[in-house]
This record gives sequence, C-alpha cells and structure tokens, in this order.
Amino acid sequence: MPELPEVETTRLGLLPHLRGHSLIEVKVRNPRLRWPVPDDLQARLAGRTLVDVTRRGKYLLFDFGPITQLVHLGMSGSLRLAAPGEPPATHDHIDWLFDDGCRLRLRDPRRFGAVLLSDAPAEHPLLAHLGPEPLEADFDADYLYAQCRSRHAAIKQVIMDASVVVGVGNIYASESLFHAGIRPTRAAHRVSRPACARLVAAIRRVLTAAIAAGGSSLRDYVASSGEPGYFQLQTRVYGRAGLPCRACGTVIRRIVQGQRASFFCPACQR
Repeated sequence: MPELPEVETTRLGLLPHLRGHSLIEVKVRNPRLRWPVPDDLQARLAGRTLVDVTRRGKYLLFDFGPITQLVHLGMSGSLRLAAPGEPPATHDHIDWLFDDGCRLRLRDPRRFGAVLLSDAPAEHPLLAHLGPEPLEADFDADYLYAQCRSRHAAIKQVIMDASVVVGVGNIYASESLFHAGIRPTRAAHRVSRPACARLVAAIRRVLTAAIAAGGSSLRDYVASSGEPGYFQLQTRVYGRAGLPCRACGTVIRRIVQGQRASFFCPACQR
C-alpha cells in the first residue's frame, strides 16, 4: 500500500503541473472504487481553479477553493500525468483535464482507492481521527512518550497506528526502529523517553530519505511520472532476513506482528 513517502512523492510530482490551472472536465469511466465516486464530481469541480495540492496522512487533498477533493490510492492506485492522446488502459478509472491540456489519470487495478468531495476536509470522518504528521513539530519525543505510557502493545504496532502518528507504514516502521536501536516487539510502555527521542528522530530521517528516493516500489506503486521508487534498495533490515546486518554482521531476523512481516537485528536492537 502506498504510504506517506509514496503519497508525498506523488504530490510533489503533480504540484508544479496542476496548481493554478482550471479544471475543464472530469471523465469517470468506473465509479466503483472503495466508495462510489460522487455522481456530481464533474458538476461541482468543472470550471474551478486548483489552488493547491496538500497531503494529510495518506490522503491527497486537491483544494478547489470551497470544495476539496480527497484522493486515496488504496492498495495499488497511482496518479499519473497522461501523455497527450494516450488512450486509457483497462484500470484507468478517472481523468481530470485541465485548461492547459494536462490530463491527470487515476489507475487503480484493485479499486481499493477513493475519490471523495468535502466542504470541510479537517472534519471529514476519514481525516478527523488522524494523529500528527511525523515530519511536523507536534510529533516530538514528549508526545510519543505520552502516547506510549499506557500502551502495552508492541512499539511497532503503536507507531503504525494512524491515530498516534500518520504515515509510518510497515517498511518505514522496521527501518526506523533499527535506526533507533529498539526491537519491534518491545512493549510501548517500556520504551523510555530517551528511546522515544531516538525513535522520533529516526522516523523523520527514514521518511525524509524515502521521499528523496521516491518512495518504495512494492508491486504496483509508481510515482506520478511513472517511475518506480527506490528506497527499498537502501533498507537496513526490511526484506533482508538471513542476511548480515550492515552495521554489525549479525543475521537479520524476520517475525510476524499483526499479520505483517517485521525485520530486525537481534544485536543492534534491544
């Protein structure tokens, strides 16, 4: 599933092409996504200027002034800038045509994505419960330590909980815990404040590096340009079970937590 770095990479790729342009037409070829695409998408958006494209967690927010379009890429979705005259493929469900001829296209083979409208996005049920952004100032050591004090779940599960902090997906959680020297199975309430400070710094460092690398390509994900992400080539533990730790040489272990694979170094992480 595209996570924060993949969604942010998409946002950064689209922004210079779309911001400030007027939307001419919305072509919905298949409205049957995770939730039905609104019937009035074309009527409410056509003729409006796109003010900005922002992100909240894994949601892209297309600001059309009084109306915001929420887009979630689901398990396999991508937003691409289609070439002039490029015919839609089987899984290309929606096109947005702008006044300069730029065509934004949603491809979603599994149809787990979403395209919705909101007059008050901060209050939307999909966004209102979300925790802080991991790259912003309100996600700090004090905040994470306070969140951990009463939680007996494993620390990896806690930092992957979107109500605690958004966008720390499975790859990034494993990598951040390695850099912080924390074993993914450690109970959250046993993580000290200094360890929380290391973990916050590690999450920021890992996510920033992933954004710079264009995200991680797992199966279907590509950026808005059509290029794959390369962060997975830089991982220290994720996907490296049975291989030597790049830091100490100990064999990397793989376990399953919450039906997701976790990778760690038994020597570097305590």
